Amino acid sequence: MPAARESLLDAACTALARRPWPAVRMVDVAATAGVSRQTLYNEFGSKDGLARALLRRETDTYLHGVERALAVEGGPVDRLAAVSAWTIDAAHGSALTRAMLTGCWSERLPTPSRPGVSLSPVPAQRRADAGVPTPAELLALVRDKAVNALNGRARPKDTEELAVVCESAVRMALSYVIAPSRKGEDPAESVREIIGRWSTP
Repeated sequence: MPAARESLLDAACTALARRPWPAVRMVDVAATAGVSRQTLYNEFGSKDGLARALLRRETDTYLHGVERALAVEGGPVDRLAAVSAWTIDAAHGSALTRAMLTGCWSERLPTPSRPGVSLSPVPAQRRADAGVPTPAELLALVRDKAVNALNGRARPKDTEELAVVCESAVRMALSYVIAPSRKGEDPAESVREIIGRWSTP
């Protein structure tokens, strides 16, 4: 039931905005979504399963945003600046995204747990139960998406240089997530200026 699943995930997000994850009750999530508690358990199996699905959806939302940023018009520097802007905005807009990117989890949030041992009958839950990437793995995914989007038919050496530039752009964006910019400073423009000084393939 994709619609019920999304409603339940939305309800869990709403509950998380109001109280710490340990205080979020499954019965309240089900009631907010307008479905039975049994439907919630059928979809996610447990509260831990719901947490894994929430984190999986947050990861997917961030990565889809990266793909949209890489599709903007302009040259490589413009597109990497767009990825940087999205990374900063996504982290500031969602505590879960910020935690996934930085690895800094507070007691208010559900934290990544070990993948479930039992196979869920719900395909989307099986994917969620497989776990989410670590911050280092997430950074590598973004870097690789950027390299694939910008690479064209570069030579192997150029591809290696491009990978360094792409990873550096994301790392600079993450530095603004951890240490916010000064008043009036546009972090994405700062990234654009620095990346623009480098020779990209």
